[in-house]
Amino acid sequence: MTDASALTGPRVTGQTVTGQTVTGPAVSVRDLSLRYRSDNPQTRSIAVNGVSFDIAAGEILAVVGETGSGKSTLAKAIALRAELPDETSPSVTGGSLTVLGTGVRGISHRGRGRLGLYVGYLPQEAGDRLEPRLTVGENVAEPIFSRDRHFDQDEAGQAVATLIDAVRLPLGTMNKYPHELSKGQRQRVAIARAMILQPRLLIADDPTAGIDVTVRSAILDIIVSMQLEHSFSALIVTADLGEVHRVSDRVAIMHRGIIVGIGDVDEVLADPRHPYVAGLARSLDHLKPSQLADPVG
Repeated sequence: MTDASALTGPRVTGQTVTGQTVTGPAVSVRDLSLRYRSDNPQTRSIAVNGVSFDIAAGEILAVVGETGSGKSTLAKAIALRAELPDETSPSVTGGSLTVLGTGVRGISHRGRGRLGLYVGYLPQEAGDRLEPRLTVGENVAEPIFSRDRHFDQDEAGQAVATLIDAVRLPLGTMNKYPHELSKGQRQRVAIARAMILQPRLLIADDPTAGIDVTVRSAILDIIVSMQLEHSFSALIVTADLGEVHRVSDRVAIMHRGIIVGIGDVDEVLADPRHPYVAGLARSLDHLKPSQLADPVG
């Protein structure tokens, strides 16, 4: 069983959301269970089963697990994509979830929209979800004008240019269309889009999935560098334990819907309390030192 102290990272106070001061963690999850709606009992199984942890303000938590472990379902819930009226949205069946000081379970449509202004979400294959009929600049700016269609065009353009530069793309990329970019470049654009409203919490679901191995580290370094500059909280999902050290010292390991290890990544792997964690620890013995790079900074 995981020690209660491992559930929480360092506490940071004073984070402001919707006019209120949040003195606790950016994310607080307690005994949370999630499942997908289905008429078929075989596909109605619980995807996340009674997990608990915190993410402190200004902290990055890496969540690791194999396909089907529940990590992406958990990310959806924290990114406010649970309890939506479609089959791809999980339902909360137990426990509590608090994001930036606001309880999410049973949140109203208006409350979700207001809280969502402070939560950036980078879903799986985000770069491939860009609107093909819009330029890169228009794709990145779209969340601004969805929020306020009268927003100043020049100010929006400056914000987009700043982020395009931050994700290490030439400013001329703004006038191109997604199909003119490589997959790695599109993923950088998606990161810029997720950051355009300056979120206080970023959820990145497997941001290097499908990206050529030669540029995966660059994608992670961009996210970490932006976090160091802006001090937002983040949950980064990955299936690759070798990537964890690059983004965070703190990890939660999921297996079949539950957390089987959480805490400092080196401590969790050095003293595994679950066979799955022990297997991951053994797998690291086969990785090259370059695959276990330290975090940026």
